[in-house]
Amino acid sequence: MTKFLYLFRGGDAARTQQSPEEMQAHMEIWKNWMGGLAGSGQLVDGLPLGKEGKVVVKAGATITDGPFAEGNEIVGGYLIVNASNLDDAVEISKGCPIYEHDGSVEVREIMSM
Repeated sequence: MTKFLYLFRGGDAARTQQSPEEMQAHMEIWKNWMGGLAGSGQLVDGLPLGKEGKVVVKAGATITDGPFAEGNEIVGGYLIVNASNLDDAVEISKGCPIYEHDGSVEVREIMSM
């Protein structure tokens, strides 16, 4: 098996308009999807990311608050999954709940060093 990284982008605008009950229901869908991946041995790791951070450029010569990107470009979280190949990893990503809020999943192979 090969490891793949899912970068979750966007979807925040729709989430902020949800009621607490709708947010909880959506989180339950995430929990079930990730639980299924864990149960099948495909989930390696994954967590949401905080909204605040710093961008470091030129070995610290420039440090700015960030990330500053369009709402649909901000990386909100990640998963690492096991899949047989890129096509399989893409197929697995199609079940992701982020699509319910017009978000996207970037699928990238994690290379060995």
